[in-house]
Amino acid sequence: MNKKKRAEIFRRLRELNPTPTTELEYSTPFELLIAVVLSAQMTDVGVNKATRKLFPVANTPQAILDLGLDKLKDYLRTINFYNNKAANVIRLCERLIEKHGGEVPQTRAELEALPGVGRKTANVILNTAFGQHTMAVDTHIFRVSNRTRIAPGKTPLEVELKLEKFVPEEFKRDAHHWLILHGRYICKARKPECWRCPIADLCEYPVSRRPEAPANSNY
Repeated sequence: MNKKKRAEIFRRLRELNPTPTTELEYSTPFELLIAVVLSAQMTDVGVNKATRKLFPVANTPQAILDLGLDKLKDYLRTINFYNNKAANVIRLCERLIEKHGGEVPQTRAELEALPGVGRKTANVILNTAFGQHTMAVDTHIFRVSNRTRIAPGKTPLEVELKLEKFVPEEFKRDAHHWLILHGRYICKARKPECWRCPIADLCEYPVSRRPEAPANSNY
């Protein structure tokens, strides 16, 4: 895909959604960090249901440690793998207090050193909480980047590095949000809704593989 196409794709996505953000609910970098850690193999909707109950009670590292592992598990029982995630959250809070004075660090290396935090989670925090131009490649971004050929790659890291290289500078701050939302609601895994896609004419996904609009569709 050439530079001009990429720029037009992001221009259109920006026009449709000028201020995109995560669908996880949070009010501080720490709340976002906890929400993202809990979001592995979970929907944002499911995470929000749990954190709406947890955060009013405990939304700082010390408050969660004061809550304790057993009570934390009670708040997270609707979360997939809540036992392991609760244990990671406790260890994460301990590390934040011991190494960072209870504050969320602002470098990838420091974030990845936290229990339960990988590269994707670190990139989400750096971008969404601190405004850095990182690309958090989840399954949606990986799929959209390969289907459209914006940044094709065989691994999430390869896609991430290509996005960092190819996305025009003016779009880098919000690019990963646009791609996630596009993959979640239009460029779906099993049945991409190409007939209502705002960038269909720019996409390099083979036309022969694009599904047709349903008979009852208004498109």
